[in-house]
Amino acid sequence: MYDMDHRLLSALRDCGTDPRVATAARALSWSGEHGALWIAAGLMGAAADRERRGAWLRGTALTAAAHLASMGVKRIVRRPRPGSAEPLVRTVGRHSFPSSHATSAAAATVAYGALRPAGARLVPPLAAAMCVSRMVVGVHYPSDVAAGAALGALTARAGAAWMMGGRVDA
Repeated sequence: MYDMDHRLLSALRDCGTDPRVATAARALSWSGEHGALWIAAGLMGAAADRERRGAWLRGTALTAAAHLASMGVKRIVRRPRPGSAEPLVRTVGRHSFPSSHATSAAAATVAYGALRPAGARLVPPLAAAMCVSRMVVGVHYPSDVAAGAALGALTARAGAAWMMGGRVDA
Protein backbone atom coordinates (compact mmCIF):
# COMPACT_ATOMS: atom_id res chain seq x y z
CA MET A 1 0.00 0.00 0.00
CA TYR A 2 2.81 2.41 0.91
CA ASP A 3 4.51 1.96 -2.46
CA MET A 4 1.25 2.40 -4.39
CA ASP A 5 0.38 5.53 -2.40
CA HIS A 6 3.75 7.08 -3.24
CA ARG A 7 3.70 6.08 -6.92
CA LEU A 8 0.19 7.47 -7.46
CA LEU A 9 1.08 10.68 -5.64
CA SER A 10 4.22 11.08 -7.74
CA ALA A 11 2.30 10.57 -10.99
CA LEU A 12 -0.40 13.06 -10.02
CA ARG A 13 2.11 15.55 -8.65
CA ASP A 14 3.91 15.41 -12.02
CA CYS A 15 0.69 16.67 -13.63
CA GLY A 16 1.22 19.88 -11.67
CA THR A 17 4.25 20.71 -13.80
CA ASP A 18 1.81 21.89 -16.49
CA PRO A 19 1.06 25.53 -15.55
CA ARG A 20 -2.62 25.22 -16.55
CA VAL A 21 -3.10 22.14 -14.39
CA ALA A 22 -1.21 23.76 -11.50
CA THR A 23 -3.38 26.89 -11.70
CA ALA A 24 -6.60 24.86 -11.71
CA ALA A 25 -5.39 22.65 -8.84
CA ARG A 26 -4.40 25.68 -6.77
CA ALA A 27 -7.79 27.32 -7.39
CA LEU A 28 -9.65 24.17 -6.36
CA SER A 29 -7.50 23.77 -3.27
CA TRP A 30 -8.01 27.39 -2.27
CA SER A 31 -11.80 27.26 -2.81
CA GLY A 32 -12.11 24.11 -0.73
CA GLU A 33 -10.21 25.45 2.28
CA HIS A 34 -12.28 24.78 5.43
CA GLY A 35 -15.09 23.46 3.21
CA ALA A 36 -15.75 27.03 1.98
CA LEU A 37 -16.96 26.16 -1.52
CA TRP A 38 -19.35 23.49 -0.26
CA ILE A 39 -20.69 25.55 2.62
CA ALA A 40 -21.25 28.50 0.28
CA ALA A 41 -23.06 26.19 -2.18
CA GLY A 42 -25.34 24.94 0.58
CA LEU A 43 -26.13 28.46 1.74
CA MET A 44 -26.87 29.51 -1.84
CA GLY A 45 -29.15 26.49 -2.18
CA ALA A 46 -30.96 27.52 1.00
CA ALA A 47 -31.38 31.07 -0.30
CA ALA A 48 -32.60 29.96 -3.72
CA ASP A 49 -34.84 27.03 -2.70
CA ARG A 50 -37.20 28.49 -0.10
CA GLU A 51 -39.38 25.37 0.03
CA ARG A 52 -36.46 23.21 1.13
CA ARG A 53 -34.45 25.82 3.01
CA GLY A 54 -34.31 23.73 6.17
CA ALA A 55 -33.04 20.67 4.31
CA TRP A 56 -30.38 22.77 2.59
CA LEU A 57 -29.26 24.24 5.89
CA ARG A 58 -29.12 20.81 7.53
CA GLY A 59 -27.14 19.50 4.52
CA THR A 60 -24.75 22.41 4.95
CA ALA A 61 -24.45 21.57 8.65
CA LEU A 62 -23.67 17.93 7.76
CA THR A 63 -20.98 19.09 5.35
CA ALA A 64 -19.43 21.32 8.03
CA ALA A 65 -19.69 18.51 10.62
CA ALA A 66 -17.92 16.09 8.28
CA HIS A 67 -15.15 18.64 7.81
CA LEU A 68 -14.80 19.07 11.58
CA ALA A 69 -14.74 15.29 12.02
CA SER A 70 -11.84 15.03 9.57
CA MET A 71 -9.93 17.64 11.54
CA GLY A 72 -10.46 15.59 14.69
CA VAL A 73 -9.20 12.43 13.01
CA LYS A 74 -6.11 14.33 11.81
CA ARG A 75 -5.29 15.26 15.41
CA ILE A 76 -5.47 11.60 16.39
CA VAL A 77 -3.66 10.01 13.41
CA ARG A 78 -1.06 12.78 12.90
CA ARG A 79 0.24 11.46 9.57
CA PRO A 80 2.76 13.93 8.13
CA ARG A 81 2.10 15.48 4.75
CA PRO A 82 4.08 14.19 1.77
CA GLY A 83 7.56 15.64 1.66
CA SER A 84 9.01 14.28 -1.56
CA ALA A 85 8.42 17.48 -3.57
CA GLU A 86 7.72 21.12 -2.82
CA PRO A 87 3.92 21.54 -2.59
CA LEU A 88 2.20 24.00 -4.91
CA VAL A 89 0.09 25.43 -2.05
CA ARG A 90 0.56 26.22 1.60
CA THR A 91 -1.51 24.27 4.08
CA VAL A 92 -3.13 25.25 7.34
CA GLY A 93 -1.84 22.18 9.19
CA ARG A 94 0.96 19.64 9.07
CA HIS A 95 -1.18 16.51 9.06
CA SER A 96 -2.58 14.83 6.00
CA PHE A 97 -4.84 11.94 7.04
CA PRO A 98 -7.65 12.21 6.13
CA SER A 99 -7.98 14.94 3.52
CA SER A 100 -10.46 17.49 4.85
CA HIS A 101 -11.01 18.82 1.33
CA ALA A 102 -12.07 15.34 0.21
CA THR A 103 -14.23 14.92 3.31
CA SER A 104 -16.24 18.09 2.75
CA ALA A 105 -16.43 17.50 -1.02
CA ALA A 106 -17.87 14.01 -0.58
CA ALA A 107 -20.24 15.11 2.19
CA ALA A 108 -21.58 17.91 -0.02
CA THR A 109 -21.96 15.54 -2.96
CA VAL A 110 -24.05 13.11 -0.90
CA ALA A 111 -26.05 15.73 1.03
CA TYR A 112 -26.81 18.11 -1.82
CA GLY A 113 -27.28 15.26 -4.26
CA ALA A 114 -30.15 14.01 -2.11
CA LEU A 115 -31.91 17.32 -2.78
CA ARG A 116 -31.55 16.87 -6.55
CA PRO A 117 -31.08 20.57 -7.29
CA ALA A 118 -30.74 22.06 -10.75
CA GLY A 119 -27.10 21.71 -11.71
CA ALA A 120 -26.65 18.63 -9.50
CA ARG A 121 -24.73 16.94 -12.30
CA LEU A 122 -21.88 19.44 -11.74
CA VAL A 123 -21.26 18.61 -8.08
CA PRO A 124 -19.73 15.10 -8.37
CA PRO A 125 -17.17 16.00 -11.06
CA LEU A 126 -16.25 19.21 -9.23
CA ALA A 127 -15.86 17.27 -5.98
CA ALA A 128 -13.72 14.64 -7.75
CA ALA A 129 -11.55 17.36 -9.28
CA MET A 130 -11.08 18.92 -5.85
CA CYS A 131 -10.02 15.56 -4.44
CA VAL A 132 -7.50 15.02 -7.23
CA SER A 133 -6.22 18.59 -6.86
CA ARG A 134 -4.95 17.81 -3.38
CA MET A 135 -2.60 15.22 -4.81
CA VAL A 136 -1.62 17.36 -7.80
CA VAL A 137 -0.56 20.18 -5.45
CA GLY A 138 1.37 17.58 -3.44
CA VAL A 139 -0.22 17.85 -0.01
CA HIS A 140 -2.06 14.51 0.27
CA TYR A 141 -1.46 10.87 -0.47
CA PRO A 142 -4.18 9.00 -2.39
CA SER A 143 -5.07 7.09 0.79
CA ASP A 144 -5.66 10.42 2.58
CA VAL A 145 -8.09 11.44 -0.14
CA ALA A 146 -9.86 8.07 -0.23
CA ALA A 147 -10.26 8.05 3.56
CA GLY A 148 -11.52 11.64 3.55
CA ALA A 149 -14.05 10.92 0.81
CA ALA A 150 -15.29 7.86 2.69
CA LEU A 151 -15.60 9.83 5.95
CA GLY A 152 -17.52 12.62 4.22
CA ALA A 153 -19.88 10.31 2.38
CA LEU A 154 -20.58 8.25 5.51
CA THR A 155 -21.20 11.34 7.62
CA ALA A 156 -23.66 12.78 5.12
CA ARG A 157 -25.34 9.41 4.62
CA ALA A 158 -25.67 8.91 8.37
CA GLY A 159 -27.39 12.29 8.67
CA ALA A 160 -29.60 11.93 5.58
CA ALA A 161 -32.78 11.12 7.49
CA TRP A 162 -32.26 14.13 9.76
CA MET A 163 -31.52 16.32 6.77
CA MET A 164 -34.60 15.30 4.82
CA GLY A 165 -36.95 14.61 7.72
CA GLY A 166 -36.99 17.92 9.53
CA ARG A 167 -39.70 20.51 9.02
CA VAL A 168 -38.89 22.68 6.02
CA ASP A 169 -39.20 26.40 6.70
CA ALA A 170 -40.89 28.63 4.14
